[in-house]
Amino acid sequence: STSASATTFATSSDYRLKENVVAISDGITRLKTLKPSRFNWKADATVTVDGFLAHEVTAVPEAIVGTKDEVVTQAMIDAGEYDSTKLNDPIYQEIDQSKIVPLLTAALQEAVGKIETLETKVAALEAA
Repeated sequence: STSASATTFATSSDYRLKENVVAISDGITRLKTLKPSRFNWKADATVTVDGFLAHEVTAVPEAIVGTKDEVVTQAMIDAGEYDSTKLNDPIYQEIDQSKIVPLLTAALQEAVGKIETLETKVAALEAA
């Protein structure tokens, strides 16, 4: 939805649409597999940005659309998915970075819990 001052991208999240809900218990482990990078787009070499290479985001596969190194095949053309002039053209992967947020939140919560435990232990040692 949009207004004069904002655009909102919303995904269904109502609990009534979900089942088998469990907490993320391995957030830090999965987070450590992410490989954030700095890069520029070939189409705009003057601007450096932060992001991910889609094929490397294995910790959150639902965030990725497409297949690494996929190209238009004759079968896709025969099925009417692409024009014949597109044979062997790349089909680029895409990422929905918002789908990484739950993992980041779980990892941060785990890290905060560990910090709080360590702070309690340090306080106990200092008091002794």
